[in-house]
Amino acid sequence: MASTAAVPNLAFRQLRGPRSAGEFAAAVRRAAREIGEQVACDARYIGRVESGEIRCPNYAYERVFRHMFPGLSLTDLGFSARETVRGRGARVVSEPPPVAGPASRPSGRGHDPGVSHDHPHDIPEESDVLRRVFMTSGTATMAAASLGLGGAPASAARVSLPVQRRVGEAEVSAVEEAVRQFRLLDDRRGADGLYRQATRPLRAAYELLDAGATARRTTSDRLHAGAGELAISVGWLAHDSGRLDDARSHYAEALATARLAGDAGLEAHAFCNTSFLARDAGRPREAVRAAEAGLRAARSLGSHRLMALLALREAGGRAGLGDRTGCDRAIGRARAAFERGPAAGDPEWMSFFREAELELLEAQCWSALGDWSRAARHGRRATALQDVHFTRNLALYRAQLAGDLARAGRVDEAAATGHQVLDLLTRVRSSRIRGMVAGAARVLEPRAGAADVSAFLIRHGAQPAE
Repeated sequence: MASTAAVPNLAFRQLRGPRSAGEFAAAVRRAAREIGEQVACDARYIGRVESGEIRCPNYAYERVFRHMFPGLSLTDLGFSARETVRGRGARVVSEPPPVAGPASRPSGRGHDPGVSHDHPHDIPEESDVLRRVFMTSGTATMAAASLGLGGAPASAARVSLPVQRRVGEAEVSAVEEAVRQFRLLDDRRGADGLYRQATRPLRAAYELLDAGATARRTTSDRLHAGAGELAISVGWLAHDSGRLDDARSHYAEALATARLAGDAGLEAHAFCNTSFLARDAGRPREAVRAAEAGLRAARSLGSHRLMALLALREAGGRAGLGDRTGCDRAIGRARAAFERGPAAGDPEWMSFFREAELELLEAQCWSALGDWSRAARHGRRATALQDVHFTRNLALYRAQLAGDLARAGRVDEAAATGHQVLDLLTRVRSSRIRGMVAGAARVLEPRAGAADVSAFLIRHGAQPAE
């Protein structure tokens, strides 16, 4: 239901010129591909813009239009300023998000019929890229999210984001602290149980970005970076809990935010996670391309460790393609960069990337290439080097090792390692890790006659379904 009368966008109609709406929509899609965006623009969308039904495009469309018409602002294009159309009083109409493909809707694997989902009339018109499919309804009054983690004290699991029209140091710091808290909770407990709660402060952060006015450019830059990093953190929680389409959407949102803000560090991080997700989703070519894009974005940042991680993401994609030579070269570049040591330009989020992680990622490459013994050697190093404070990674590394040992024929060692993972899963909730253990168990099933293997399989089979 419209709350204001639509005013035709004559400026945009003039920019279309003699082209039909369909021809112009095709030009928009081509321009999007030129800058790495993905929009599902069609003649209907162009018609809605020209009729004034869409008063302000989302960030993805904004980038595309600015690419097509350099030097023109949103106002020059006939749109209303973003801050004047956000919120309850500015709604005109809702529509499905403009991004096509699997990222445009939640994964069926992650759907919870007991959770209320958005309704079209609850959501601001043309909301930010890929976000509104997963966020609860409401406006900038959303101020906090409390995370219940079973027996964990409430004070240890509370993330609060004050949302106000004027954005200052307190609000930006709250977003940055939310990012740190989610990373900490994930390191300790895994993603399952965190993801759905995490979408609420993410929505609050983007509403700060949309509705708030900042006094300083530095504050605005920090808010963009914080919101983007929070989108990546929420995307990772979706990834680790098996909601791969949701994760892809959140990473796309972070990437759009990075590009709009001109933040190379955030862009490199978004591409890094996108590459990792593509590898896990069985899209190795996309994994390679995303890693290469991340490497380009990271070149000016002065972080050898970030370059090393992105090279390992590339290696993972090449392993998925069966490109042993390319994978080996990428691993070599990663090790050379890693050995140059830490630097002042290393991002805060890379605290997990130590030698243990490097060994784990190399193990996964050799595993994908079918070299199970070599994978197991690196997996053993990873488990030996891992910091005991990263509980989730202790389980992850052992789950990887158990699978590689099983495939290499080291069944007794695989069973013993599998028991260690099951011990850790009493404290860690991660669909991804449970899936890895299940894979190891399937490989071991033909060897169930061995006493150690049988004991592991019985214990694994008795694990409660989550």
